Amino acid sequence: MSIVGAALLGYVLGAIPFGLILGRLLRGIDLRDYGSHRTGATNALRTLGLRAAAAVFVLDVGKGVAAVLMALTLFGDNGSAEWASAIAGFAAIVGHNWSVFIRFTGGRGVATSAGALGAMSPVTLLVLAPTVAALIWRTRYVSLGSITGGLLAPIITALLWAIGLASVPAIAYALASGLLVTAAHADNIARLRAGTERKIGQKEAVKPDG
Repeated sequence: MSIVGAALLGYVLGAIPFGLILGRLLRGIDLRDYGSHRTGATNALRTLGLRAAAAVFVLDVGKGVAAVLMALTLFGDNGSAEWASAIAGFAAIVGHNWSVFIRFTGGRGVATSAGALGAMSPVTLLVLAPTVAALIWRTRYVSLGSITGGLLAPIITALLWAIGLASVPAIAYALASGLLVTAAHADNIARLRAGTERKIGQKEAVKPDG
């Protein structure tokens, strides 16, 4: 029951569409009508600007953190608490990408997955974040940095486990979330290979709905 409860908790938290909410409040638009048609921070940056995108990013990270920490709190006396938190974190990504509140649309899960990873294995995130940031800065491709981060996360977490700085549930989470985030970027991968992927800093022309 703890596992089922953790999955439901994580999904509902992840499904809160902060990007769409801020788009409506700040500009009167639906992010899904523009750019990548996603509700995450990257599309918010193109359509709403830097400050709004930063807010979306922080809130989406918070969903992953909250899912893990709430699962640990609720199931802390249970021997499966760490597994419950890993499942809650993964479910939060699923909720973010396929939100029941917005007809199973959403983002790609990068910020939410990073939040959950930071809550489960903060050292992994500390090692991974500079690499991802440097790659994005160098190439100007957010998608490439996100995919690389997703694929490196389980490797780094496993290495940290070998020296006693991470847990097996954290490895399982990093692997599952990394594969999910990578799969969510299938269209980006195709554009990267074709040389047509949009770089960070490119703006999207928007107008208020109606």
